[in-house]
Amino acid sequence: MELSDTIRIPAPKSAVYKALNDPDVLRECIPGCEELIQHSPENLEAKVVLKVGPVKARFAGEVTLDTTDAPDGFSLTGEGKGGAAGFARGGANVSLVEDGAETVLTYTAKAEVGGKIAQLGSRLIQGTAKKLSGKFFAKFAEIVEGELAG
Repeated sequence: MELSDTIRIPAPKSAVYKALNDPDVLRECIPGCEELIQHSPENLEAKVVLKVGPVKARFAGEVTLDTTDAPDGFSLTGEGKGGAAGFARGGANVSLVEDGAETVLTYTAKAEVGGKIAQLGSRLIQGTAKKLSGKFFAKFAEIVEGELAG
């Protein structure tokens, strides 16, 4: 499954990049996130509860960031296990371009799922992934705007 989108965030690139690397901000933005621990600047551990169709599962996983292109972007890879529900693994490339007082964030993500969740079908999984990413970026933009205004 592949997912991509472009989002305009009314904040300078430096503020957006900083927020994308702040575990507290990410914890607030990730739908269903129960815990997000930063072990190092490149390694995060997460516990997330997700509902995909009739399947609800708690996923535990790790994410590794590659900040070689900072502050113009970064890439990440991760894998999560949801017990009997299955697993998810994948990665994303994120780019940030300043456009006046706004930042244009573009991402392309690829994911692979297995187990009970994979049996639900790609349309349901794709739809859920789009909905979750939409929630993430709406909350993210709200937090970044609030920090700038505050």
